[in-house]
Amino acid sequence: MKLRRPPRRSAPENTIPLINVVFLLLIFFMLAGKLGQQDPFDLTPPSSESARAPTGRPVTVYVGPDGKTALGNQVMALDALETAVRAGLGEGETVVRLKSDKAAEANRVIAVMDALRRAGVARVTLLTTVPDGR
Repeated sequence: MKLRRPPRRSAPENTIPLINVVFLLLIFFMLAGKLGQQDPFDLTPPSSESARAPTGRPVTVYVGPDGKTALGNQVMALDALETAVRAGLGEGETVVRLKSDKAAEANRVIAVMDALRRAGVARVTLLTTVPDGR
């Protein structure tokens, strides 16, 4: 009597190289990815009913809840801010975005707007958040 041999089982696939590749990709994207520009200090912008986005080459001025001001990521005094903005205005349309904390005093925000006007800025866009109700 002739007996058949049982079929040979194939070796299980090794998943360790796949796991290594997935972890390497995860680490790469965590290190190389940049989600957004960090503000120089913590801000919570006020809400707005308008949802228009600014256009042009943006320059961002920050006003913190304690009245600190910054141009880009550099914290500076109000008179230094005016000088830096005046020096930074070049040819073409420059959009100055003002990102203020909702707890910042209105007088401080107005003083920053006045300094920007004295520096030669014709238009300032106040950055706000859209209310949750939408």
